[in-house]
Amino acid sequence: MFIRLLLLCSLLVLLVVGPACAQDLLTKRNGDEVAVKVVEITPSEVKYRRADNPDGPLISVWRSDVFLIRYANGTKEVLNAPPATASGGVPVSTAAAHTAFPADVPTVNNQSPDDAILDEPIRLDGPRIGFTILSANVLDKARESIPDLNPFLTQFGWQFESRLFRLPNGVSGLVEFVPLVGGLEQGKFLPSVSGLLGMRGAKGFEFGVGPNLTPLGANLVLAMGTSFRSNGINFPVNVAVVPGNGGTRVSLMLGFNGRHR
Repeated sequence: MFIRLLLLCSLLVLLVVGPACAQDLLTKRNGDEVAVKVVEITPSEVKYRRADNPDGPLISVWRSDVFLIRYANGTKEVLNAPPATASGGVPVSTAAAHTAFPADVPTVNNQSPDDAILDEPIRLDGPRIGFTILSANVLDKARESIPDLNPFLTQFGWQFESRLFRLPNGVSGLVEFVPLVGGLEQGKFLPSVSGLLGMRGAKGFEFGVGPNLTPLGANLVLAMGTSFRSNGINFPVNVAVVPGNGGTRVSLMLGFNGRHR
């Protein structure tokens, strides 16, 4: 009777404690093994939390530094497979496989997951639509060449964007080129071109600064806004301010864009 009770208690412990102790085993190219809980695998990184600190910080390592992951359910995933056998048909040992990796596995430019990722050229292009309001002084100057111009102008154009880098915290640097045509609702053709160098936060907030060229002359444009993402499509909303020519132009622009390489 005592033995049956002991077996029953052991079974209950396994059922209760076993899942909580379940862990994955991450093996690096240098042979190090770490007990972890894998959270995400991206094309460039493996993100995990340590098994002995499941509520701790999220840790990232380069995917090219990981040999394999053995999951808690017994399955395994080889991320960077070494040759199956050495010359002569002898199986390659784990240590020998690690020494072969530098020649067989492409590596990223960075040496640490804390470094900026520079090897991901990403473009986000798409249409822009909005309107511009001219201040009184700017309108007076514009009417010297366009007498019947109204202070409210619609804008149509395109946004060409390239991401320059991305930091581990999600902040990215970007450059944008935005040509627009305004005044079509008034039967006018008023082109403008803006080039911006800026930053975008992990949650979509962005700001940028750069030159703006119009028939009124060259000025500096300041822009800020945010992006909403749905089903892989970004929906940017931006406010741009162009001080100069004795006044200010303020624009509100909407649009959408998609990622392509």
